[in-house]
Amino acid sequence: MRALLAGFAVLSLVACGPSHGGDDGDDTGGDDGGGGMMNNCVGIECQIVDCAKDALPPTTLTGTVFAPNGTLPLYGVNVYVPRDTPLPPFTEGAQCSRCSDALAGNPVARVQTDETGKFRLENLPAGDNIPLVITSGKWRRQLTIPRVEPCAEAVLPAADTRLPKNKSEGDIPKIALTTGDADSLECLIRKMGIDDSEVTTDAGTGRVHFYRGDGVSSITGSGTLANATTLWGSATKLDDYDIVFFSCEGAQNANTKSQAAMDAVKAYADLGGRVFASHWHNIWIEGATTPAAAQRPSVWTDIATWTNGGNTANPTVNLIDEDVANNKKGKSFADWMVNVGGSTVRGEIPLVNDTGKTTVDQVKPDRGERWTYLKNQGGKTQNFQFTTPNEMPLEARCGKVVFSDMHVSGNPNINSPYPSACALTPLTPQEKALAFMFFDIASCVGGPIF
Repeated sequence: MRALLAGFAVLSLVACGPSHGGDDGDDTGGDDGGGGMMNNCVGIECQIVDCAKDALPPTTLTGTVFAPNGTLPLYGVNVYVPRDTPLPPFTEGAQCSRCSDALAGNPVARVQTDETGKFRLENLPAGDNIPLVITSGKWRRQLTIPRVEPCAEAVLPAADTRLPKNKSEGDIPKIALTTGDADSLECLIRKMGIDDSEVTTDAGTGRVHFYRGDGVSSITGSGTLANATTLWGSATKLDDYDIVFFSCEGAQNANTKSQAAMDAVKAYADLGGRVFASHWHNIWIEGATTPAAAQRPSVWTDIATWTNGGNTANPTVNLIDEDVANNKKGKSFADWMVNVGGSTVRGEIPLVNDTGKTTVDQVKPDRGERWTYLKNQGGKTQNFQFTTPNEMPLEARCGKVVFSDMHVSGNPNINSPYPSACALTPLTPQEKALAFMFFDIASCVGGPIF
């Protein structure tokens, strides 16, 4: 931001940011005699100090953004100072969210976290009670910094920079998750640090609602889960959620996924919803593969080619696709995995035995992004993502779909209620990779904010 001068008690001269009040570009204040042109700065942006004028370093705030668990650094999270507060609340449910959309509150200083989760926010306003926003998609934490000293660097503690673990700390996307007996995405939710109190049935007030596929069937203190068919069988029900996660059921179970449900899931994603489909939930993309369910064809045609095979060979290593033509975040993903200890060899993700599958052969590069693929077995794709409506031009797409042939490590104890069904063991390499996608799916569609 160009420094423009105004009065400030500590340093005598303060820079005003560019005017946000109009588009005529006129400087109305004339020459202020201090080497800059006065501009129509508004509110807190008038507290941005021109430190360079006095050969001083910029006013700077640094820190690391973590997942709600406070230990896993996150890449690509927006950190900024808004000019206008309070910020409006998020609208729940599927809606178009593109990276070209303005961030709420008209940022006067902003940055994104790097592959170590760190951020360095420079030229922010100095003074007392400076607002700060940490956000990605509908994850959002709002802070007030008691004091920002001009032309100095301050470090925010980790306790202040993790994403919220409950709604008292900030905004959490409204999430629906169906349980399965062959995968344990619900356990990844817990390892990410979301409070158990935020996990309820759909009748509860938590930010995360569980539905039963063929896995865990109840939540301690919240009751018995509604059947997953009540979620994916209703476009209205789906539209209540920002993100839906479908845990692998060990088979497509096409009898529980009607043509109306197939159409509802596609419509939800096309409106801007986010869908994470594990293993045999390829049915939503590929269509039903059993002859008895031939009336339920693919609703997303030609996204990928499929083999519908079994387990990967053991031991199994996934490779991260770093070709920018296949995945624009691939290099950052590979860097991040090294930084969080998920890859001891850059670009490689070791899998726990029998947790990699071979349902998909290859995602088509003109239809989606390949995230990981097998080091052996013909390089079959393990994880891919595409935006929706996929049949529309890129600039008209609003939603995201992630498909994963990589399971969470270990199966849940489906005979126990949540959370006792999930052991809080350390994140494995593949769980760290899935965590990256867990937070990335919530982000905007269309590239970086800048």
